[in-house]
Amino acid sequence: MPSSSRLTGIFTPNLVAYDDRGDVHEAETRRYVEWLIERGVHGLYPNGSTGEFTRFTPEERRRITNIIADQARGRVPILAGAAEANVRETLKACEYYASLGVRAVAIVAPFYYKLGPESVYAYFAEIGRNTPIDVTLYNIPLFASPIDVPTVQKLADKFDRIVAIKDSSGDIPHMIRMIQAVRPNRPEFSFLTGWDAALMPMLLVGADGGTNATSGVVPEITRKLYELTLAHKIDEARQVQYDLVRLFDTMIYSAEFPEGFRAAVSLRGFKMGKGRQPLSEKQQTDLTLLRRTLQCLLAEHGFSDQPVGGCPVGNEVANTGEISAIVQTVVAELQKRGML
Repeated sequence: MPSSSRLTGIFTPNLVAYDDRGDVHEAETRRYVEWLIERGVHGLYPNGSTGEFTRFTPEERRRITNIIADQARGRVPILAGAAEANVRETLKACEYYASLGVRAVAIVAPFYYKLGPESVYAYFAEIGRNTPIDVTLYNIPLFASPIDVPTVQKLADKFDRIVAIKDSSGDIPHMIRMIQAVRPNRPEFSFLTGWDAALMPMLLVGADGGTNATSGVVPEITRKLYELTLAHKIDEARQVQYDLVRLFDTMIYSAEFPEGFRAAVSLRGFKMGKGRQPLSEKQQTDLTLLRRTLQCLLAEHGFSDQPVGGCPVGNEVANTGEISAIVQTVVAELQKRGML
């Protein structure tokens, strides 16, 4: 039977620490999980995009979730990524994660092969009929077949075990349309956003929370934004959202995703190790701007001292060189995505 509790709050996408051999560093990953829980995250989310789930074997994905569930010991709910290459393996993953006692699984729509709405529906319908654990649909059209509103509505109406959707499109009107289509028949259905830059407006239009990569770097700030928004302290929440976007943009454009986030976590005192995606010398993350942005953000909200030399006033950037670097990386990213 599906759980009666709605998924709410910020579920932190878990990065995984690597040892010198490039294997999962269990002790450091456990230390990182403990740190997140101590800083008040609402939930944990292993095997998501930020957690580089495609770069692990199925056995490693199971081990990662096992480690995180064991470290959490039921103190916070876990939303475990369970997407495998086909529906049979995905259902096997669902069975295993159910045995660990995680709250729910998140399953991305079929990837690599771009499928139409009927095929996407058929895929999730097979899961909905057979899953032993609650399922969160995961819509990330940049990397996988999109899940359109009629498909979400039909799945929600027909399968009680499908209890939520995580949408990483960043499309606010799309979120509104999903909520309008689903909530009348499924008031307990949860809507989560995976796009940090729109967390506040998503919450204001009715989302229940998010799976936000920045919460793995500054859990104090994302929780603060969530609480201020729910309390309708709009002016305060707006400023935190602006600050969060500044950090988010720096991390996402400073290196290939999610290397900027991994680098930022290392700046908070964790030995994350070298990622599995080889990088050229040119691609090595320059931590100078990232370190300054991160420390200034933490200082502005009372979680750190300012760096030597102080911080820029308001949203100003320290110098024209930094402005140029940001502009160049943003333009390059937009060109890569075919948007310029």
